[in-house]
Amino acid sequence: MTSLSGVRPAGGAPWAGGRAARYASSAVAALLAAALLVHHGLGARGLISAGVAVVLVALSIVDVEQHRLPNVIVVPATFVVLAAQITFFPDRTLEWILAAVGAALFLYVPMLVYPAGMGFGDVKLALLLGAAVGKAVGFSLLLATAAAAIVSLAILAAAGAGGRKRAIPFGPFLALGTIVALFAGDPLDLI
Repeated sequence: MTSLSGVRPAGGAPWAGGRAARYASSAVAALLAAALLVHHGLGARGLISAGVAVVLVALSIVDVEQHRLPNVIVVPATFVVLAAQITFFPDRTLEWILAAVGAALFLYVPMLVYPAGMGFGDVKLALLLGAAVGKAVGFSLLLATAAAAIVSLAILAAAGAGGRKRAIPFGPFLALGTIVALFAGDPLDLI
């Protein structure tokens, strides 16, 4: 989670949006999974990508509602994704591991500098993202940071100085950047 001022709100009730929000998030997860299966095929790449997308949608909902990314989802998902990547793409083992650790460190350092601005759940989620997209995690983190900055600026513009006290969850932005990377890969590969 990122905060404009470091203030963290109390957790909300699960599925605060009600039944419609639950159905909408399930539909989004299913559509993303299907689109990734079409994009990558029914092989290991498609199945891993689809599974990651479903997990990211679930984590985004929890982060929006409760301002936390639960270990019970993030940690097992990280191990499953990393194990699957290494099993099916052993030639990229070093990439998966370095991307996971590098992404986590990229968010860990700012958390150390300003602990109220980001939660440790975001750091652990970055570990999952690196395992999921490998070297494209840099692109993913760039997109996530840019999207969060745009939303933060919009909040400040709308609410003025009072908007600085509003905490926004960073998990959905990380998920967005990673889902784009799951479809697009690393843009540096195009150069």
